[in-house]
Amino acid sequence: MLRVENISKSFGDKKVLDNITFEVEKGDIAVVLGPSGVGKTTLIRCLSSLETIDSGRIEITERSREEEHPVGLVFQNFNLFPHLSAMENVAYPLQKVKRLSKEESEAKAKELLDSLGLEGLEGNYEFQLSGGQRQRVAIARALAMDPEYLCFDEPTSALDSELRDSVGETLKEIAKRGTGVIVITHDQVFARSHATKLYELGTELKRVR
Repeated sequence: MLRVENISKSFGDKKVLDNITFEVEKGDIAVVLGPSGVGKTTLIRCLSSLETIDSGRIEITERSREEEHPVGLVFQNFNLFPHLSAMENVAYPLQKVKRLSKEESEAKAKELLDSLGLEGLEGNYEFQLSGGQRQRVAIARALAMDPEYLCFDEPTSALDSELRDSVGETLKEIAKRGTGVIVITHDQVFARSHATKLYELGTELKRVR
């Protein structure tokens, strides 16, 4: 379980998160719904250790070593390396972070890309991929790090509306792997269609389902 207890975060005099508490279990698709400017992105950046919290606690019960923080993040704009192929985008972090050999990293990258419907596109670069394909490369790169929980920043914002359900099905497949999924979005239709836990973030975070 990922347990967030009373976390707060400010930037200067502006308090962005104020005593936020919630829980996510493996296999959940927990969606935090809210308009722009309420701190949704700051929340998942805190969960994935890209921001430090001012107070409160983030506890991950599956953490095997204290230095590990098994929460991945798929950025809204995907942040792929444009000079690397789809295969290299996934394999390179495995070589640098997990110290896998080139052969091992490429085998794992191909397995993940194939599982996300990208078979045959391993050699394509970012400019040769559609928005949905770029997103799936970013998901494969995040999954390659074996996170216990995976956060998504507005996963439907850069995609055509007809791809909304495809994204939802991808998240369900990730949850079936035993990964906890945390999504922030302002897309109410997507949130209400695919969340197993639904929260709304405004001046406070409240669970609505």
